[in-house]
Amino acid sequence: MAINLQKGQRIDLTKKSAGGAAEGTLTRFCVGVNWGALEIEKKRFFGGTKKVKKAVDLDLSCILLYDDDQRWDHLYSPEYDPRALAKAGFPPGKLISRDGALRHSGDDRTGDLDGDDGLDNEIISVDLTRVDPQIDRIYFFINNATNEDFAQIPFAKIRMYEGTPTRVDNVYATFDVVADPSYRGRKSMIMGKLYKKNGAWKFNAIGDATADRNFAESIVNIIRNYK
Repeated sequence: MAINLQKGQRIDLTKKSAGGAAEGTLTRFCVGVNWGALEIEKKRFFGGTKKVKKAVDLDLSCILLYDDDQRWDHLYSPEYDPRALAKAGFPPGKLISRDGALRHSGDDRTGDLDGDDGLDNEIISVDLTRVDPQIDRIYFFINNATNEDFAQIPFAKIRMYEGTPTRVDNVYATFDVVADPSYRGRKSMIMGKLYKKNGAWKFNAIGDATADRNFAESIVNIIRNYK
């Protein structure tokens, strides 16, 4: 049974059977974000209104912090303007971490236009067995590139599951974004972090809605204010 995460909850990555017995450790899994398009009223040319779908563009990203607190690696959309990033002191976007342990599925700019299809729109695949030994924290965060706050977005949800970007085998944990009233008026969120403690990886569901205006501000926020 999947864990329904609450803000601030810390969990280990032990897999358990239906009876509660330990069945090993979760080392290869996906972190995904799912969301729907908005349904809005639009004026007709000859009067009246009609309902139309409006795309929503959430961006799932992550940064990987080294244990010397001086270096970091990243996964964020390569579609961000590299010249603007360079001026702000950020490297171009990419979809694979340096060690090959994390892979991003790519930018989804619409959400599910025809209702929830059961798959996540943006996914980061994680293989903890390949993570550089000098990396001890991996932060996942979300930014909305459109105008809506999280409370307006249909079925916005985060989950950790075993499988692939196109196949869900077993859901390990879920976090319902729209259910939390603190997300009203916010467009960015520090979702959670994987971290090493005594050589074992654990997960902290941070769930902090922030005033960050874009992913670059979220990265600065994480490096400065989160440990």
